[in-house]
Amino acid sequence: MKYSEIKKEDIEVYKLIKKEEKRQKDNIELIASENFVSDAVLQAQGSILTNKYAEGYPGKRYYGGCEYVDQIETIAIERLKKLFNVNYANVQPHSGSQANMAAIRSVCNHNDVILGMSLDAGGHLTHGYKLSFSGTDYIAYSYGVNSETGLIDYDEVLRIAREVKPKLIICGASAYPRAISFKKFKEIADDVGAYLLADVAHIAGLIVTGYHESPVGYADIITSTTHKTLRGPRGGIILTNNEELAKKINKTLFPGCQGGPLEHVIAAKAVAFKEDLSEDFKNYIHQVVLNCKAFAEEFKKLGYKLITNGTDNHLLLIDVKTSLNMTGKQAEDKLALVNITCNKNSIPNDTEKPMQSSGIRLGTAAMTSKGFKEEDFVLLAQIMDKVLKCQNKKDLKQYKRAIINMAHKYCK
Repeated sequence: MKYSEIKKEDIEVYKLIKKEEKRQKDNIELIASENFVSDAVLQAQGSILTNKYAEGYPGKRYYGGCEYVDQIETIAIERLKKLFNVNYANVQPHSGSQANMAAIRSVCNHNDVILGMSLDAGGHLTHGYKLSFSGTDYIAYSYGVNSETGLIDYDEVLRIAREVKPKLIICGASAYPRAISFKKFKEIADDVGAYLLADVAHIAGLIVTGYHESPVGYADIITSTTHKTLRGPRGGIILTNNEELAKKINKTLFPGCQGGPLEHVIAAKAVAFKEDLSEDFKNYIHQVVLNCKAFAEEFKKLGYKLITNGTDNHLLLIDVKTSLNMTGKQAEDKLALVNITCNKNSIPNDTEKPMQSSGIRLGTAAMTSKGFKEEDFVLLAQIMDKVLKCQNKKDLKQYKRAIINMAHKYCK
């Protein structure tokens, strides 16, 4: 993109944007939470819509001059409803965390009991972690995964649910490489009389294209981000098929949790949702899944221990502590030296602190957007193996050159 006005008005910020632009072009991006949006999405988010204040909802604003942003937000809502096949959608959450805050508050009061996936097992901060609002405003309990397989043990979830009697059960994860059965979670929620919230932030793109079971028909409320596998701008969404819950959600989000919506971001969401409804996007997600399986299989061939021994979605988790006797932080830092960007990640029964961790999380969505195919990820795994085992920093230079060449391969 051109940044001529920023260059003219603020050279300091301009230089940093250009450096970040170069970093994104020269690096292999493996953070599972990130993706590369289209130019159309970028232009919508950077549009004059950022000037407009529009507290409220389409047709019910607290400000004048909203006739056009009303139409844009309505388009976003209708496209999102079609995408997930739901009756009600809210496109105003500024983030996935705020979507979860509004969703939880719409069905729970302070000090109600909630049950979510533990952070080290692959859950999210907003699923009941002690330092999050979800862990301080509510009485939060957690379920994990089987210590041997790394898989969710639904019988164990049911046992915990019967013991703690939650008002709300949260399913969905930020670092779980396998398919999640929303049907089984619904059966558990019904057994204990709890609401079910499905946070599908990571797998939303797979759900809308049929590569993962949909929570629609099982979950009372569905939340997601729009910037991961949906390949849209950074933001959140809330969905439901329950009219009464929809009213509560809208009121809880605004004015309960947020003020004016970011209409420029909502416009970018609308553009992304149109892209997500296309056949091209379905083909893209298909390739994301193929790439992740090829990536995982190559690491297994190279002798690495993968949590759950594989993947069903867009991400995989490698236990580098067992595989290489290094922490996730050490692995992240070493890969960064050769322009490979990933993130350290806690793994089940992790003995390391979160800022060190024993694992790394790798995702294929971003580089698939750049054009990567299975053979690219196989080669990437081989290079990463050599980098992680390399003892001489001087030898890393050749790998850095190889990675930059790979990053530039599809010139996107």
